[in-house]
Amino acid sequence: MPSSRRFDKSRLPSRHVTEGPARAPHRSYYHAMGLTEEEIHQPLVGVASCWNEAAPCNIALMRQAQAAKRGVKEGGGTPREFCTITVTDGIAMGHEGMKSSLVSRDVIADSVELTMRGHCYDALVGLAGCDKSLPGMMMAMLRLNVPSVFMYGGSILPGRYKDRDVTVLDLFEAVGGHAAGTVSEEELHELECVACPSAGACGGQFTANTMACVSEAIGLALPYSAGAPAPYEERDVYAVRSGEAVMALLERNIRPRDIVTRKALENAAVVVAATGGSTNAGLHLPAIAHEAGIEFDLMEVAKIFRKTPYLADLKPGGRFVAKDMFEAGGVPALLRTLLDGGFLHGDCMTVTGKTLAENLADVRFRSDQEVIRPVSNPLSPTGGVVGLTGTLAPDGAIVKVAGLKKLQFRGPARVFDCEEDCFRAVERRDYKEGDVLVIRWEGPRGGPGMREMLSTTSAIYGQGMGDKVALVTDGRFSGATRGFCIGHVGPEAAVGGPIGLLRDGDIIRIDAEAGRLDVELSPAELAERAKAWKPRPAAFGSGTLWKYAQLVGPASKGAVTHPGAREEVRTYADI
Repeated sequence: MPSSRRFDKSRLPSRHVTEGPARAPHRSYYHAMGLTEEEIHQPLVGVASCWNEAAPCNIALMRQAQAAKRGVKEGGGTPREFCTITVTDGIAMGHEGMKSSLVSRDVIADSVELTMRGHCYDALVGLAGCDKSLPGMMMAMLRLNVPSVFMYGGSILPGRYKDRDVTVLDLFEAVGGHAAGTVSEEELHELECVACPSAGACGGQFTANTMACVSEAIGLALPYSAGAPAPYEERDVYAVRSGEAVMALLERNIRPRDIVTRKALENAAVVVAATGGSTNAGLHLPAIAHEAGIEFDLMEVAKIFRKTPYLADLKPGGRFVAKDMFEAGGVPALLRTLLDGGFLHGDCMTVTGKTLAENLADVRFRSDQEVIRPVSNPLSPTGGVVGLTGTLAPDGAIVKVAGLKKLQFRGPARVFDCEEDCFRAVERRDYKEGDVLVIRWEGPRGGPGMREMLSTTSAIYGQGMGDKVALVTDGRFSGATRGFCIGHVGPEAAVGGPIGLLRDGDIIRIDAEAGRLDVELSPAELAERAKAWKPRPAAFGSGTLWKYAQLVGPASKGAVTHPGAREEVRTYADI
């Protein structure tokens, strides 16, 4: 039965479409969809999902959205379901489709914003499953600033091959093994058929699971909701509770910007580092902060990474997958040990209406599991992700060090002006041990779209060269990437950054322990080369990718496409 809770519609956005004689035409559309008078005059709650049939990441979202709608109804609201896009990295990877991936994050945020604004919805439950859809949905919540609850669609179950758990990363690396002659075509096909056995996002601590952990740590998702794999029916229970929770937030007028503060963003960065998470968090956390009007750039994120212990033994650098972490106690277990160790701000508000510390009061760290280490016994004393600066990256760069055995590298540059050229060289094994492969003109503006390089890095790893070469790019890497791979180098080549001035044979020095990325060239030589630098013609003259290239800012600031909350005139929630 609907709750007896009462809401003052005179203060809610939906009054513009449901209240008064002048809105009779508007109400007629709701009558056409079978709504009762009571339902029309209740708060209207957007239930947005990234459901589609592009990939397994998203196919469970419609089921969970129906459960979230039940929760909204039980809380006294009227749910209005809608979908937005996703671009699935596993399918977009290794070709021009990847140019659309990061762009999709901002299109998701824009499309959710437009749907909410156009129909004057009062609150939002957002469900997302694939890499860029998680930050895109959270960005929309901060931008709109109506009461909101985020929910992850859940991870895929691990595949099983030759008596071991596998993920899609094993398949990408097997492609490199096939090219090297160590994996037969029959073995490749066998692995292909078992690597992804269910609905859900990639199972390692890649971008989707990293941002799912962020959703709980930052306070926008209910405790434990990030953990259960997509096929598990208990996800529907969390969806119902998410719908109920958004109505409680609406009643109390607790908004996303009350939750996502500077302290909450710091908590999110801690969890990324503690899980050896995706370097893509170095893009998404600044972008989420931007929507809240908070300055929180890549190097500020990296400072937190540097002082955070690496605790969760998760793939690609470790042994376990998301399902294992869920069974070991989920994100709350990790948060509890971090809180007890003094690494989190416990006083941050969350969507439960309670603080993070209050949510974790009854959580007990389990000693009978191996996935999450206590802070007293970390995998390493500093985080699994490191920020770098130096003469090659004045605006910063980022590298995942989780699982790396050595943190320094020095070698001659092999320079490529797009990913395809580098991938072909790797396929031919046209590179040497000790080389630093450089892929440039792949930044947010230069790509455009800042492609991930998983196909290339996986091929290198599959050839057994993962610890024998380094790769540096102004593009980015999949959360599944492993090896000495430095991304987000800024300024990017397209705006005349030092990476655009490199030549074959220039010596590049990487020191992830000291946080440095340098090219052994004098300032005078770099200045002389800069005089001869010329921009390349745009790769696109029209369409979405052209538009993105005109608007996008630097990776160090989150590769955002609008001025953000600092410049807004009025928040949507207050219309």
